[in-house]
Amino acid sequence: MTKRTDNKSVILFDGVCNLCSGAVQFVLRNDPKGHFRFASLQSAAGQKLLEQHRLPTDNISTIVLIENGRAYTRSTAALRIARRLRGAYPLAYAAIIIPPPLRNLGYAIIASNRYRWFGKAEHCMLPKPEFKQRFLE
Repeated sequence: MTKRTDNKSVILFDGVCNLCSGAVQFVLRNDPKGHFRFASLQSAAGQKLLEQHRLPTDNISTIVLIENGRAYTRSTAALRIARRLRGAYPLAYAAIIIPPPLRNLGYAIIASNRYRWFGKAEHCMLPKPEFKQRFLE
């Protein structure tokens, strides 16, 4: 990874998934303190973080949150991200009490259909200039 994360949490996302790119844009809009940094799962930085946390480098069907030295995936990652956003979104974190197998059922349905429902881009998204510093290269 060529850029330090400055002890910020890092969100790894599928860079060609339109739903995932939209979710990144949503987080950027609702994270005015800049708590999160981002990298696509396909990028060199994303691949290195996956390796460091002993996660498969060829599985791009989940969002990954690297926070305080730990990696979180699927619904756990999404809920942990929501708790850091402004507005009422942190209330969603209450769903963490639902057992992960149940929470991840809905996540799995969306993840397995995301390209069909939301489309797939030919290239990873490029951040707007005002957010470029929040993306790992």
